[in-house]
Amino acid sequence: MAFDIVGNIAIIPKNKATKKLAKELIKRKNIEAVYAREEIKTRHRVPKLRHLAGKKETKTIHKESGCMFKLDVKKCYFTPRLSNDRLEIARKIKKGEKVLVMFSGVAPYPIIIAKHSKAKIIYAIEINREAVKYAEENLRLNKVSNVKLFLGDVKEVVPKIARKIKFDRILMPRPQVKESFLKEAFLASKKGTVIHFYDFVIAKEFDKVKEKIEKEAKKAGKKVKLLGLKKVREIAPYKYHIRVDFKIL
Repeated sequence: MAFDIVGNIAIIPKNKATKKLAKELIKRKNIEAVYAREEIKTRHRVPKLRHLAGKKETKTIHKESGCMFKLDVKKCYFTPRLSNDRLEIARKIKKGEKVLVMFSGVAPYPIIIAKHSKAKIIYAIEINREAVKYAEENLRLNKVSNVKLFLGDVKEVVPKIARKIKFDRILMPRPQVKESFLKEAFLASKKGTVIHFYDFVIAKEFDKVKEKIEKEAKKAGKKVKLLGLKKVREIAPYKYHIRVDFKIL
């Protein structure tokens, strides 16, 4: 049965949450608390949790790819299911790249990139104040010095940054919202920029995501080359969290 383990806390989707499963999980040595995830407020990605078993503690430290992430699962969105993707992206980055991470949360992508690549600088933007607070702490915890954090809305922050710097690589691990934020990504791009665009779609609509990217590129006066599409994870039957990689020509 599907559930996430973040640090020493198990989080079960609302439709899978049962007392029986909670009791089974709390018996495990590495789990001290079990919660049901009721919903996620999209804009700030603040989870609404219901306690099921164990301690009523929501703060934890999650270990991934040799890095540590301190967070409060009740105040910050974090999923361990993107761990492979985070490391995969880090390994794609070439020495000296300037990287932009939108919707950076408690900074898992920026920190793993910093620790597993030779990126020159990583800019990270997050709208959730609590997440940024933990991101700052996580930078210190992991002894990372080449990540620059920005608190604010991507739509407002990116245009300001883009006046001064264009990036070699842009990550868009965005939440499930209608807005694509591709306009902002194109603003911060240049010839040769690689963009990793994430979306949530049913299997038969993969082509629509490609069409969306090409349409937004045309509006921005950019030409793009699609490099690949990957199913990052299945989030429901026939519905996937995907990543489309493309390059600015």
